Amino acid sequence: MFDNLSEKLQRVFKNLRGEGKLSAENMETALREIRMALLEADVNFRVVKQLIENIKQKATGEEVLLSLSPAQQVVKIVHEELIKILGSHESKLRFANEPPSVFLIVGLQGSGKTTSTGKLARYLARNGHRPMVVSVDVYRPAAREQLKVVAREVGQPVYEGAPGESLPLDLARSARRESNNTGRDVLLVDTAGRLHIDEQLMTELQELKAQLNPVEILFVADAMTGQDAVKSADEFHKRLGITGVILTKMDGDARGGAALSIRHVTGQPLKFVGVGERLDALEPFHPDRAASRILGMGDVLSLIEKAAEQIDQKKAVEMQRKLLDNDFTLEDFRDQLRQLRKLGPLQSLLGMMPKVGVLKELKDVKVDEKEISRVVAIIDSMTPRERDNHMIINGSRRRRIARGSGTSVQDVNQLLKQYAEARKMMKMFSGGLKGGLGKRMGKMKLPPGFPFGDMPGPLDR
Repeated sequence: MFDNLSEKLQRVFKNLRGEGKLSAENMETALREIRMALLEADVNFRVVKQLIENIKQKATGEEVLLSLSPAQQVVKIVHEELIKILGSHESKLRFANEPPSVFLIVGLQGSGKTTSTGKLARYLARNGHRPMVVSVDVYRPAAREQLKVVAREVGQPVYEGAPGESLPLDLARSARRESNNTGRDVLLVDTAGRLHIDEQLMTELQELKAQLNPVEILFVADAMTGQDAVKSADEFHKRLGITGVILTKMDGDARGGAALSIRHVTGQPLKFVGVGERLDALEPFHPDRAASRILGMGDVLSLIEKAAEQIDQKKAVEMQRKLLDNDFTLEDFRDQLRQLRKLGPLQSLLGMMPKVGVLKELKDVKVDEKEISRVVAIIDSMTPRERDNHMIINGSRRRRIARGSGTSVQDVNQLLKQYAEARKMMKMFSGGLKGGLGKRMGKMKLPPGFPFGDMPGPLDR
């Protein structure tokens, strides 16, 4: 996400280092390079023009702040302006005073409406709501069946329609009545799409809007189509009055032009981004976090939120104790890998890390998800005793484990070697914590409010 643009901007800021002041000359060069980077990232030309004018107005001739270099000053200004273009703050979903709140999901065919409807239903359910979904796409073969399958996977109810009910308006009205009768507070209406915008499509959507009075009309766009997605969103907004955008396939869009353009062109916020095929891969869009990722600062807040949502806190505390006691078994290692995979694709997690210091190299790291599956398979093929004590795994056991996991003896040997080295390193680390380092840390007075500062830690036991 934003990889190409981020790399180009990093080069611009690097060239500004070493200057004492933002002169007209070096600023003009930087602005020209920023403009080219944005245009190459497929950002709408009107957005680029506005952004460059705003940066120039703030930065040209301005004295460098006492603690900032010119590069840092420009980064600060660009960061502020990117946030403004992206929408300043997270745009939350709106809900009706009296349920059910109707969300109309619209967009062109192939943009990911049906999958996004399922993902949004899951998101709402996990945030205290009781959604129901209905498909009013009576034209595309198996469209309603597809939503039924998606709804089943996310564990949410779908209104399938009464016998003989085949008109979009009838389906939508009946679904709203069913939502009301069954205590569902949100109804997600997955509408029909076309390969292009036509009069029949718009007339049907306008009739649905008039009948249902939706509180949200969410336009689903494919980020990979770049400015075509922005143009379609603008046309839908002019005809229908959309209230927000869900941008799908953001994980595959290295440029990010659509994300940077939609708010400025349509005047409507980007509310969610799809970051993978999994049904939990839908995230609220935070303009400030997106701006930080573009500038190589990472998105640590989103990473922390993912961890807080997915990781079992009791297991995390127990794992901390085991690490300090050097009691980390192969079973624990397998459980940690499983917990990590719950956070989503590892490549996506690496993308959230700041691109500074040693972490700069993370952008070039390619994670092989199959390798992780292979490691888990090898450990799964071990007996409980072998997982608890790797020292008993002799040659014949290694051959059996390799056969059981569909791997080679060399793969098993490599895993055991890496595990033994990791234990050795952990022993040194835990010894340091429990020895002089631990005693010195125990004497430290943590400031009020510091995380866990007023709680007994493992070193106090």
